[in-house]
Amino acid sequence: MNRLSRRWLLLVLLWAPVAWSAGSTPASLAKHPEGAAIASGHHLATEAGMEILAKGGNAFDAAVAVSSVLSVVEPISSGLGGGGFFLLHDAATGKDVMLDARETAPQSATPEAFLDGKGELDRDRSVNGAWSAGIPGLPAALVELSSRHGRLPLRTSLEPAIRIARDGFPVYARMAKGYASRRAVMERYPGTREVYLRNGKPIAEGDVFRQPELAATLERLADKGFDGFYRGQTGAMLLAGVKQAGGRWTAEELAGYRVKQREPIVFKYRDWTVTTAAPPSSGGIALASMLQILEGWDLKTLDEAHRTHLVVEAMRRAYRDRTFFLGDPDFVQIPQKVLTSKDYAQGLRATIHPEKATPSDLLSGNPTPLEDDETTHFSIIDRDGNRVGATQTVNLLYGSGLIPSGTGVLLNNEMDDFALKPGTPNAFGVMGYAANAPKPGKRMLSSMTPTFMESADKVVVLGTPGGSRIITMVLLGILGYDAGLDAQQVAALPRYHHQWLPDVIEAESGAFDDATLRQLQAMGHKVDLPGDSAAGGRGSSHVWGNLQTVEWNRRSNVLSGGSDPRNPVGSAAVSPAR
Repeated sequence: MNRLSRRWLLLVLLWAPVAWSAGSTPASLAKHPEGAAIASGHHLATEAGMEILAKGGNAFDAAVAVSSVLSVVEPISSGLGGGGFFLLHDAATGKDVMLDARETAPQSATPEAFLDGKGELDRDRSVNGAWSAGIPGLPAALVELSSRHGRLPLRTSLEPAIRIARDGFPVYARMAKGYASRRAVMERYPGTREVYLRNGKPIAEGDVFRQPELAATLERLADKGFDGFYRGQTGAMLLAGVKQAGGRWTAEELAGYRVKQREPIVFKYRDWTVTTAAPPSSGGIALASMLQILEGWDLKTLDEAHRTHLVVEAMRRAYRDRTFFLGDPDFVQIPQKVLTSKDYAQGLRATIHPEKATPSDLLSGNPTPLEDDETTHFSIIDRDGNRVGATQTVNLLYGSGLIPSGTGVLLNNEMDDFALKPGTPNAFGVMGYAANAPKPGKRMLSSMTPTFMESADKVVVLGTPGGSRIITMVLLGILGYDAGLDAQQVAALPRYHHQWLPDVIEAESGAFDDATLRQLQAMGHKVDLPGDSAAGGRGSSHVWGNLQTVEWNRRSNVLSGGSDPRNPVGSAAVSPAR
């Protein structure tokens, strides 16, 4: 047993998956789960989802509860001032749909607005304050989920979030440390100071964090739906706060925001049907490319170094295509059929040397003819077989840092996800060109990749935060399920990443043993280990992501959940049959 296998076994013993079994194995596949499963980045959100299911709600009502509670208790990751993608499966019709609640660029957001006097990207403007914020999409998604897919009134599903915002919750270590790292920016703005300072002192671990203004904003959303956020009192306060901070939103573009329904990307990988996010997510196309490249090898028979080498080479090629081709499909023509085809993947596979790294500068730097990673994710399967995979964000840690006074709403800094200056990397080191240039009303490219997997006898929902690393973490999760791992083992898998440029493998602590590391380096790979930026990378963090996944084994009728052990406040829960 190698070191990685021993790590998986130890993790299984320490974090055994939450599971409930119907008892004896049925003779045929179960048509409906005997219970429900939820995994999210905070136990209060998981509990809220279960509360709504117990009141007769379905997975979509539970998603409203989980999403809104995460917006209260994980302000470092997501919130009403941000957006997200919601991948939905309706068990009654068998249909899948993606709700695109990505933020949109305001009319004022031209590329020139983000350049300094020397024509260089103004980093402060692109990630801090009013100019960095797109028009939020998450509140519209909650209304859409409830009105078109749920069973319960919106107010019922929002009640847990309203209660927690009003009564408070304990500040946890990651939240306090994140505030300390962003304090200088956040305390520029009066509305943010009103929320995060108590008698002039910032929040600290263990404090009870109450947000009465956010509770009132949620109340208006619950009472008046879309108009309760995008118009009326909340809308007026948002516009005033943005204007006070120097930004230029208009009432028309705020009230004009709309959730878009997208057709998910669907493809086959071995025995699995994978359903995943469509543009403006880059994740689905990249996953289709990487997995169909890798389908040409039996990864299970390879040693760890050669398996990693091939996975990295697939990552390299998919991220190169991401740079040039992907953007908002309402604004740019994306060669999606080509990029997701097996023939295209076969051509890319032919360029991979089985023993040598391909230097990224040998892959064309021009188009061919043809997301802090403090995002959050949750996964749900209900007793009817409905399912939701949702990834939502305000982009970097605490988003823009700006809370318009009176709202409690922390605005995103998603404008940095546009290619504000072509060929200049964003905060995640990812470059873009014309396809992802900002235009009024356009949605910025995202890495958020909520995903479903289905085999003959299993159904899986998974996703994670992680900025540009989201797609590769979901890829490793899919490969883990294909290798036979259970939900908790998949959530705990060690992680590595390559994104074409910079030309380096980034890795978590302990992802590779010494022998594997030496083999990869001998193949020509540069490896960026935690805290080390000498290899040309970003200096990897010790741990990445916050993967949340649920699995339904239809043969045994067992539901299980996996919550990333890297996050001590996350949780997975399974409810028994009625």
